[in-house]
Amino acid sequence: MAPDAIGTALYSENNNQHEKLQQHTGMMNGSPKTEKSRLVANGSGPHTAPKPQQADEDRSARQSLIILAAIFFTSLFAMVYVYAMFPELEESEKQYLKVPFDIEDAKQLGRVLDRYKDLYNVEVMFGIILVYIFLQTFAIPGSLFLSILSGFLYSFPVALTLVCFCSALGATLCYLLSQLVGRRLVKYYFPERAHHWAAQVDRHRDDLLSYMLFLRMTPFLPNWFINLVAPVIGVPLYPFALGTFLGVAPPSFIAIQAGKTLYKMTSSSDAFSWGSIAMLGAFSVIALVPVIFKRYFKAKID
Repeated sequence: MAPDAIGTALYSENNNQHEKLQQHTGMMNGSPKTEKSRLVANGSGPHTAPKPQQADEDRSARQSLIILAAIFFTSLFAMVYVYAMFPELEESEKQYLKVPFDIEDAKQLGRVLDRYKDLYNVEVMFGIILVYIFLQTFAIPGSLFLSILSGFLYSFPVALTLVCFCSALGATLCYLLSQLVGRRLVKYYFPERAHHWAAQVDRHRDDLLSYMLFLRMTPFLPNWFINLVAPVIGVPLYPFALGTFLGVAPPSFIAIQAGKTLYKMTSSSDAFSWGSIAMLGAFSVIALVPVIFKRYFKAKID
């Protein structure tokens, strides 16, 4: 072999060995430029800017909380105004004019309102309606005691109509409020749960009215939870409102009946006996009868 050829071969072999050594060293230590490029490409670099979408979601959640707080305090101001416009009470009675949160509060409030409802029937009824709707709209406990109190103050037809109307209107306002601000809050703080709830509703999409009736008559989900979550998971307003108006009637029937013996009650649980629970169970099954027959005949046809 010629000397020039031998020299060329030796140079090529040394050059290849040098390149392999550089590649091996880069794999062991990691090239700064390559590593930085990889981190930036994956969005995990130390100076990665926040995504615009995430910033918009944070701003939207804050705006929703501000709107919710503004609506709440405006409604609270209206409640204070109604209290100020109420007929003049004796000093010993003023302490009992408050939202009842237990059966003793309901008894004391019942004594005060029963004394004034004959002379100030419109004012007393309007006050009960406004407070009931306020509690339902903002998912505040206490509406059960107002249902019992309505049974104590009024005849059964009047009390049942009042309670069903207030429950449906308050729940509808809560639905609309949740649709305005709750959808963004729930999807921001509970995205996985919101997706799961939406999947549940999709399975009952063709029978939402019966589904709402069943939920209102059973204790599986509290009413405040249904009111807040319904618009988030895609329940339309019509079956929600109608299902609420009709669905709260059986539980209200029990509470109103208990109100006839308000002074004998020691707790709100006295309103629910085994017989009343069995009645609610029967009404719940009746609410599902159309769904059962519909699926039965659909299976037969298929």
